[in-house]
Amino acid sequence: MAAQEAAARETTGQSSAALPCALWSALMTTDHPSQDSKAAPRARNAAAPGTTHFGYREVGEAEKPSLVQGVFQSVAGRYDLMNDLMSGGIHRLWKTAMVDWLNPRPGMTLLDTAGGTGDIAFRVHDRLAAFGAAPRPADDHIIVCDLTPDMLMVGRDRAIDRGILGGGPGSISWVCGDAERLPLPDRSVTAYTIAFGLRNVTHIERALSEARRVLKPGGRFLCLEFSHVVLPVFAELYDLYSFKVLPAMGAAVAGDRESYLYLAESIRRFPPQDELAALMAAAGLSQVGYRNLSGGIAALHSGWRI
Repeated sequence: MAAQEAAARETTGQSSAALPCALWSALMTTDHPSQDSKAAPRARNAAAPGTTHFGYREVGEAEKPSLVQGVFQSVAGRYDLMNDLMSGGIHRLWKTAMVDWLNPRPGMTLLDTAGGTGDIAFRVHDRLAAFGAAPRPADDHIIVCDLTPDMLMVGRDRAIDRGILGGGPGSISWVCGDAERLPLPDRSVTAYTIAFGLRNVTHIERALSEARRVLKPGGRFLCLEFSHVVLPVFAELYDLYSFKVLPAMGAAVAGDRESYLYLAESIRRFPPQDELAALMAAAGLSQVGYRNLSGGIAALHSGWRI
């Protein structure tokens, strides 16, 4: 894969998440060019040894995975609704922007981590299918890995509804696994994506190291995540929405206030854009850069295994 040429393309153009058809997406989309700095990220509200953050709570490291599973077991059947409430519906444009930046090509083996309901996998599958009915390369395959079986069940059901069945080239596999201990061999995939999942892991550094481990040389890493708003006036409005409106809507629409409150809190605990870029570089990813989407409500981070 021509990583250098791709990196040059990434620093120009506008993301489709900046379309003027919705309020938040009308805000600026800004590119931050590739960085190869190995400088260590600054400390950030570190938890006590042996503990980590679950939203604003401090919990044991061993306890967090089951707590995260509980949240997503609760929302699995309403996951699209959850993202619609959290983003005003703009998550659909952000996910399309992610796949645009990935630029899928035949012969890609994609690992989509924390992708249980298949939103990214189906978009990539459709892009690859658009190349035509010629025999698909043997390694043309998508693997969806998720910690929560309930999320994978939703994704598999959607795949059946779409007629995506069986194995072989062009298929989608569904695997239950942990982003910090991926059940894949070294250098086995050409692309790794994670959308709205990295902030839920216990150790971000381990998840990033695992991503690099399973990528082949020349492989691409892309992370889409809620991030930190870069427009001060809008940040106050977004905080009001996140901590007052969103939990109330979660209670009214989904009957689950606490899960939606956790999701808002987890965003605030997540590293800002530059810190995440530094963590990616420290994990061994190269040509690291990011794009702010909708004024920083979300961000797309990119890196390569060189």
